[in-house]
Amino acid sequence: MRVRAALQNRVARSLFGIDRRNAKRGKAERVRRRRNLPHTVHYFHQAGDPYSHLMSQVLPHFQARYEINLDVHITAPPPDWAAPDRTRLDAYSRIDAARLARQAGWRFVDPGHQPDATRLAQANAALIAAAESGDFLAQAQKIGDALWSGDMLAERALSLQEIEQVLAQAAAARSRLGHYLGATLYYAGEWYWGPDRLHYLEARLRALGAMRPGAPVEVVYPPPVVPSAPAHTPATANAGRELHWYLSFRSPYTGIVAERVKALADAYHADLKLRFVLPMVMRGMQVPRMKGFYIMSDVVREAERLGVPFGNAMDPVGAPVERGYAILSEAIKRGRGYAFAQSFLSGVWRQGLDAGSDKDLKIITERAGLDWPEMRALIGGDHWRAEAEANRQEMFEFGVWGVPSFRIGEVTAWGQDRLWVIDAALKKSMTEEDRA
Repeated sequence: MRVRAALQNRVARSLFGIDRRNAKRGKAERVRRRRNLPHTVHYFHQAGDPYSHLMSQVLPHFQARYEINLDVHITAPPPDWAAPDRTRLDAYSRIDAARLARQAGWRFVDPGHQPDATRLAQANAALIAAAESGDFLAQAQKIGDALWSGDMLAERALSLQEIEQVLAQAAAARSRLGHYLGATLYYAGEWYWGPDRLHYLEARLRALGAMRPGAPVEVVYPPPVVPSAPAHTPATANAGRELHWYLSFRSPYTGIVAERVKALADAYHADLKLRFVLPMVMRGMQVPRMKGFYIMSDVVREAERLGVPFGNAMDPVGAPVERGYAILSEAIKRGRGYAFAQSFLSGVWRQGLDAGSDKDLKIITERAGLDWPEMRALIGGDHWRAEAEANRQEMFEFGVWGVPSFRIGEVTAWGQDRLWVIDAALKKSMTEEDRA
């Protein structure tokens, strides 16, 4: 076992363990009560961010349900390291937010482009004024509606320099607290990004007795259940349909989705195609500590909610990923691709196996039904690199650049929490085939 990997394993289990998280929550609550402080939630809103526009529609319902102080910050877009391909990020965010709006009954229509600089400045000036006057919840959605629809916005009352100063101060505060995106909520040491994670904050506030009398029992936005295919799906349904799964062995989100994506493919009798790509950090992209910390914290709570084991992690970045891909490429050809990918992912993200060692990679390989001496001979070869690059290029062509991502035909979704998009695409294709 690599010494550095073993140390990282111990640190990860300590930092991201559920017991430690709960202990930190308990300490924060004791401090709050001792000082007789209110439940203060910080919200970072970004004009031109589709998810922030969705949050402007959600937050009035959220505040109406809980005894909280909502401290609003109008912030700048994420830094370049968090948006290395900003144009593609903006385009995908609009598509994804429009889907999420349709799913949840909110309002956002993708206009096909970002608002221009003049309109953004007008919107920011109006949002800053609303936040400073305490009228943000009443005004933010109206301002966002006008911004995205092209309707008239009030002339800005602040200079560009004043606007930039406010945005920069909020971005600096966000960074100090440990995040980098808009549409984010911070409460007592933890972050919640967008409407998808609001239910975690609601659960935490409910446990603290912060619900207002008579508040609805249900959360503002419950996460969709997937797969939802009927049990009587005919065995011939979607014959020839392919579900493409873009994955990375270094992605913890990929580590908690393997069984679900396979169950979804099986539910619709779709052929699951594994499209492995090099991890972002091995493609020269930055993953600063701040981002890595948030991702791991978020994966832990997602895994806990889904009942997926996670946390005894042995980061496979570098040679372990390459060793795994050398075997995965051949396993796919032999019809054992999913078995090996699932074994590898569960090994490195749940069981503390070190794929950089022959001892542990042998365990991973053999339980996938593959011959270790035969697979061991493939390690060190470059036969898999062209395939990984082709998968990356294909992924980019369909508008995404991160994993896990999924595709059915022309429909692509990024994120383990977006399987409902693929579920809907499969269900629609079944209906279309029935009509044909």
